[in-house]
Amino acid sequence: MSAARGAGPRIDADDRPHAAIDIRDEWRRHALSALPADRPAAEAAISELYRLIDRRPPRFVWVDSPAGLLTVLRSDGGPEPSDLRLSSLPNRLEDWPIASQLAHLTSTLRNRLDAGIRRRVSSRPLTGPDSRALARSQPPVEALRQGARLEHVVEATVWESLDASVNDTVRAPLRAALMSLAGGSTGLTWYGQHDAHWIARYDAWRRLDLLRVLPSEDRLLDTWSALARSCGWWWPFDDTCVVSERPVAVHTEPMPGGLHGQTRLHHDDVPAVRYADGWGLYALHGTPVPEWVITDPTAERITGERNIEVRRSAIERIGWDAYIRDAGLDLVAVAPDPGNPGCDLHLYDMPARAWGPPSRVLLAVNGSVERDGRRRRYGLTVPSDLDDPVAAAGWSYGLSAEVYARLLRRT
Repeated sequence: MSAARGAGPRIDADDRPHAAIDIRDEWRRHALSALPADRPAAEAAISELYRLIDRRPPRFVWVDSPAGLLTVLRSDGGPEPSDLRLSSLPNRLEDWPIASQLAHLTSTLRNRLDAGIRRRVSSRPLTGPDSRALARSQPPVEALRQGARLEHVVEATVWESLDASVNDTVRAPLRAALMSLAGGSTGLTWYGQHDAHWIARYDAWRRLDLLRVLPSEDRLLDTWSALARSCGWWWPFDDTCVVSERPVAVHTEPMPGGLHGQTRLHHDDVPAVRYADGWGLYALHGTPVPEWVITDPTAERITGERNIEVRRSAIERIGWDAYIRDAGLDLVAVAPDPGNPGCDLHLYDMPARAWGPPSRVLLAVNGSVERDGRRRRYGLTVPSDLDDPVAAAGWSYGLSAEVYARLLRRT
């Protein structure tokens, strides 16, 4: 089995769960890095990828952020975004656009490595406890002690953790923001540091000596690793490659309940991700929000917001009492919450045409205590024909008022 270059001596079996944590944390640092790009390393890695498909190294155009790509695309003589639909590609692979050839090269690598992982997992029949569930629900060492398989522990500790911390909470919302700015797709995008979640998965398997990697696969994975360690997003074209710098600021917080080091974007006052040209993303506790939620949340803006998560975040900024007062919500009824002893349910009429069809909002108190010791108040949109707060609470769970009233405690 091949080990990663520079990975050091073989890792002892007893040290593998700790090594998996170290590998995850190492890759998370790269994924969330706000240091300037290592331009020579990035250009060398991209040039190597071009060489592997028999193309000359491109001319590199560096931009301050992913949004900088749009200026390049809209300039006179700017490149066209790549269309990866197979129906639009020539019959011969060598005639495909460079972006499509690189996608094929990489998908081939990933398919082969995935097949190796599947063979490794399927070669040992499952016995005893649900290994995958254990790996996800317990810290690595404890999961192994209770009978989880090392392979499942590595998947939960490295890949699934980084998929949540990088792909779901950073890459995906940034891509959505870029597409919104562009008014559509920007073509095939490689994500540099934000590809760390999938690169780290294969890197962990090979460094922990769990996966047989051919020399050619090893070299290609090293090339992708070098890119993830050195730059931000990038876009390959026939003669040009546009490469983004990394952000200049990234703010995160631990993900509640995360057992494997998961993080999410968060900052109360400034963008959670900010690039040198000012482009970026605001986020509150992992929820991407418009700038106004941070800088000027008002009842009028909240009432006009269609996205339920943005509304929730904005209301929590000003507090439910302030929103109810400023939005002029009319109280319909109050009742003790049978599922949360000691707390009340408040049912309010929503303003006409707010949040879609006529509705009411049920204000309840979370049954679980937050990390700061408080119980969060939250609102649920319910049909306008519900007059009883208990019936409204039951409706939110798919229960009748009578059944909900018999609950001991909800969470």
